[in-house]
Amino acid sequence: MREKRRKNHQPWQALLPAVIVGASLLVNAMPSLAEKAEPAVQSKAPERLERQWETQGLRVPESVLYYEAEGEPYLLVSEIDGEGNKADGKGGIAKLSLSGEILDQDWVTGLDAPKGMAILRDTLYVADLDEVVAIRLKTGQVQARIPVEGAVFLNDVAIDDSGEVYVSDTRTGKVHQIGRGAGAELFLEGLEDPNGLYADGDTLYIGAGKTLLKVAADGQQETVATGFESGIDGVEKIGADEFLVTCWVGLVYHVKNGEVTRLMDTRDPRMNTADLGWNPVDGIAYIPTFFTNSVVAYRWR
Repeated sequence: MREKRRKNHQPWQALLPAVIVGASLLVNAMPSLAEKAEPAVQSKAPERLERQWETQGLRVPESVLYYEAEGEPYLLVSEIDGEGNKADGKGGIAKLSLSGEILDQDWVTGLDAPKGMAILRDTLYVADLDEVVAIRLKTGQVQARIPVEGAVFLNDVAIDDSGEVYVSDTRTGKVHQIGRGAGAELFLEGLEDPNGLYADGDTLYIGAGKTLLKVAADGQQETVATGFESGIDGVEKIGADEFLVTCWVGLVYHVKNGEVTRLMDTRDPRMNTADLGWNPVDGIAYIPTFFTNSVVAYRWR
């Protein structure tokens, strides 16, 4: 969802029994597809996302994660394959090539409503309703399930450079943290619909409602940007003070030095834009369309 700076980090072997993963969806706070968002406060800029390909036949894809294994890059896609708020065991993770070919749609099965993802060394962490699931990248086997006390709708995950894991809970307005060898602890509360997370060094970026926040390791908050027309779903940093941001209803934004520019609006054809993935090598964004059951690749230019 994150990788969220490729979401690859330095080894942290103590995390396995207590881990979390990330990214993104607002089912309870989700506007209906027919609902009109508030008037935009920013004008539409010339298109800067160039469509590359679309993979259809996925099962309610919610988040995409770009990663490399033994020098070979792949895409992982979390598939809810059911309702986004139910523990029904239908969810899983699909594996795609960078050209959009489905390599293994059942790479991981038996999850509930998987959303955001992040990687720490050789382990994938997935946010799955009220727990974080740790999955071995080499085999796709579940290694551990880490419950988050009081969680209702875990949505996205990010891991900072020190190995701290953060997971957002959209419905409770909280972000939880998992430290080395420890269980989940409360990091922040009182947020408005926290969803998309991105960790950069020891700084955490949070898409909270219609605001993009920057949060220091001590919890101090700073507003990066406002003016989004709907709740933020995915956040990817693509440069210095520069981000691509998606809103589930069908909106994609570019944020540069706090200035928000709308790049894409697919609300009229009812194509969602859920938790995007980012390929920093080729400059390509991968956007899951949720109910349209596809992932679309766009080159940033």
